[in-house]
Amino acid sequence: MTRLAIIGTGYVGLTTGVCFAHLGHEVVCADTDADKVARLSRGEVPIVEHRLDELLVEGLHKGNLRFVVGGAAAVTDAEIVFLCVPTPQGEDGSADLSYVEAACAEIAKSLAYEAIVVNKSTVPVGSTRVVERVLRRPDVRVVSNPEFLREGSAVDDFLRPDRVVVGCEDRAAGIAVAALYDEIRPPVLITDPASAETIKYAANAFLATKLSFVNAIAAICEGVGADVDDVMVGIGYDKRIGSEYLRPGPGWGGSCFGKDSRALLNIATEAGYEFDLLAGVIAVNDEQFDRVTDKIRVAAGGSLGGKTVAVWGLTFKARTDDLRDSPAIAIINRLIAAGATVRAFDPTVNAAKPGLPGDLTISPDAIGAIVGADVLAVLTEWDDFRWIAPADVAAAMPGRSVVDGRNLLDRTAWQHAGFTLVGIGR
Repeated sequence: MTRLAIIGTGYVGLTTGVCFAHLGHEVVCADTDADKVARLSRGEVPIVEHRLDELLVEGLHKGNLRFVVGGAAAVTDAEIVFLCVPTPQGEDGSADLSYVEAACAEIAKSLAYEAIVVNKSTVPVGSTRVVERVLRRPDVRVVSNPEFLREGSAVDDFLRPDRVVVGCEDRAAGIAVAALYDEIRPPVLITDPASAETIKYAANAFLATKLSFVNAIAAICEGVGADVDDVMVGIGYDKRIGSEYLRPGPGWGGSCFGKDSRALLNIATEAGYEFDLLAGVIAVNDEQFDRVTDKIRVAAGGSLGGKTVAVWGLTFKARTDDLRDSPAIAIINRLIAAGATVRAFDPTVNAAKPGLPGDLTISPDAIGAIVGADVLAVLTEWDDFRWIAPADVAAAMPGRSVVDGRNLLDRTAWQHAGFTLVGIGR
């Protein structure tokens, strides 16, 4: 058992702290929001994430997980301290390290002798030096340990990781951080800090590239009469390509892909390389929002002015409540700008959720969203939508056009119910 402190209880920090407690470590999580600390201490999880609430309560009951206000209160006895604070992005893709620097300044004098401080937040290459400079503690070693958590499956990703990456200049410190994961026996790569930080950006940029490639192929499939779903199955059997991340959709989003891709573009430019390939990946994604919006316009009769569009799905992916950089929101903004009235339903989003367009109406259920609609658009891949009977939709919605932005619905069943169903790449 190792004594750990987690600075920041956002998505990454909370998942990291709860999962390390589940592995048997003694964990203290710190946040500046006293109300949030109180709610977490009562076992209340502020985000939608499978199994996180269960493991949080487990840690509280076992007594090896607790929450405090302020980083200084968390680190005094900690052997290893994880920095899990926000790193907002500027317009040029550069990361704002002010939260990281503020956290370091707060904990510097309270750190135990020879403690290890770990960058868990996604930070620019060279950030271990920034942390060392702010801490001004020669006895403290700084290590990079990037996270590779997918929203909706973050707990499983943490407990069954594809790999654990540790970047360090002090080999002993790196081994100590890697040892925290011994119980789950993951593949471990110990490298230098710059390589560890680059791995994180490169991984997300590659996945974004894969998704944009699929959507580009989907556009070609529509032009030549091919079915993109069959095409992706065909190429996915190739072991060099693999079957993951080969589903077309309305575009990619979330808190990582866009941010990390733009950050890598900025890093590349500063390193003297113009990363035109990655710039194209981002451009294809932006074009996909326009392509799906145009599909909805055509399905509505050629113009969105005065039309009512029902939308199923608002989050950037299923099994989360996260709206950050959601393709659904990007498309809805375009629909509203074109004169449409939009009513939407999402299983985890209510009207009070921050980040929703001001002119958007939120329905309490999927059928309520379609009442009086001219066209239905499916923009998030919630399984709930797959099982809604087309006949129930036909009874409530006067329009007979559906744009399935996730290729989620049963085409045959919807066509038999009298709907014209337009998907992506078919």
